[in-house]
Amino acid sequence: MEYEGQICRAPMERSSFMLPIMVGCSYNRCRFCNLFRHLEYRELPFEQIEGELARVKNVGGRPRRIFLGDGNAFAQKTGRLMHILKLIRQYFPECEEINMDATVTSILRRSDAELEAFRKLGVRHLYLGIESGLDDVLALMEKDHDQGQAYEAIRRLQRAGMVYDAHIMTGVAGKGRGLENARALAGFLNRTQPAHVVNFSMFLHKEVPLYQNILDGSFTPASEWENLVEERSLIEQLTSDILYDGFHDYIEFRVRGRLPKDKAKMLARLDKVIEETPENEVYSYVQGECPALVRCDGKSVWQNV
Repeated sequence: MEYEGQICRAPMERSSFMLPIMVGCSYNRCRFCNLFRHLEYRELPFEQIEGELARVKNVGGRPRRIFLGDGNAFAQKTGRLMHILKLIRQYFPECEEINMDATVTSILRRSDAELEAFRKLGVRHLYLGIESGLDDVLALMEKDHDQGQAYEAIRRLQRAGMVYDAHIMTGVAGKGRGLENARALAGFLNRTQPAHVVNFSMFLHKEVPLYQNILDGSFTPASEWENLVEERSLIEQLTSDILYDGFHDYIEFRVRGRLPKDKAKMLARLDKVIEETPENEVYSYVQGECPALVRCDGKSVWQNV
């Protein structure tokens, strides 16, 4: 596979055939994200996409799941996305589902007929960056939606027969607001019932625009202890049938399970790591230049080598 940039996909797609249809992210404005800022966004030609499908077929590949990359693939123009989906059906008629990242806006600008057509061509899971349950936080992070728009987009895609999966970020509301965000986010997720929730707990470095908000004092990051407490509160309040997966890169901690079945075990794991984590000393943001980072022993942040 020819691929440019960093591969980014939900852990549920780790066994999927990843088919690049673009380079970068068509939105690329979230203030916390640096995955695609070094790339010049462009759509890959149909010849290259079809060539990759042919290559996989010729080596005996028969993927059941296909993930379209890169960021916000669902925002492709309707005709172009339809053509790609039909190519996939042509090469792999046995494929059971085609999944991709989306934004609330990319869903809202589709008609109901278009959403149903995508579903008939195999689109099943759309991964949405919900991030927070608070509208002022969404605005600060330059997300493309507020909560009301997110409710409407999810209602429409579910009515069309597709499934939504939520990406969230503990710590995104900043210092002192974790429990507030957990309450709002739990209410949103319980109401909208995603199949999966992936929590990429906030990790910042100097290359993201949000770092400037740290420097000017308009955003104060939460400590890892606060992020863990926020995650515990969120999980405790979730009542829907959800597969949950939470990552904390800095402290190398991960909690996952099926809610509500595994809730007690997940909360017990969180209680243990919360007890072991210093309350006000560990912050998951970088001091120094990227890349080539190492963790600072006895210090609160990462630094350059």
